[in-house]
Amino acid sequence: MKIYHASIVPLNAAIIGSAAHGSALFVVNGDQLTVNIEMFDTPANQQHWEHFHGFPDGRPAAIATAAQDTNHDGFVDLPETEPVSGTTMVPFNDTPETMDIPNDAYPVADANGYFAYTKVVPLQQLDAEFKKAFNDSELELDKRVIYIHGVASSLQLPTTVAGEVANYDAHVTLPIAVGKITSVEVH
Repeated sequence: MKIYHASIVPLNAAIIGSAAHGSALFVVNGDQLTVNIEMFDTPANQQHWEHFHGFPDGRPAAIATAAQDTNHDGFVDLPETEPVSGTTMVPFNDTPETMDIPNDAYPVADANGYFAYTKVVPLQQLDAEFKKAFNDSELELDKRVIYIHGVASSLQLPTTVAGEVANYDAHVTLPIAVGKITSVEVH
């Protein structure tokens, strides 16, 4: 068994009006990956996309900070995270193993901005889809970072905030929290 953890810290908190934070636990046991994510103080009553990001070439990903706001608009948007965090890789939605990222199957925060996500993922299927998507790359959780995304559609975003994915605009993809995934123990 392998266990990985991430302490998830706020990103863009001053601008969005909430300091989303929480933790993620990933347990690899045989052919199962159990994912537990618990978040507090996210924008309330809305869906939050959550994924791990990384580099297909195996370089370790780092979390984005305010320093990644390269266009100086006050927001660290999804494209600005890529130089340090890599690309979006695995979604934590209803079916992570299908690697279907743009959809409406992500957790929804309650009125207090809280949500908990638990999913048991068939590791063999996830690994096969991951290798297909990223040229035979390995999952390598300890080289990845987790992002939580999403702000209210009523939040005024400058036109410089990018991150449109499929039919979803930057309100859906704006990062609100991030954490570095680290290896905790191996049995």
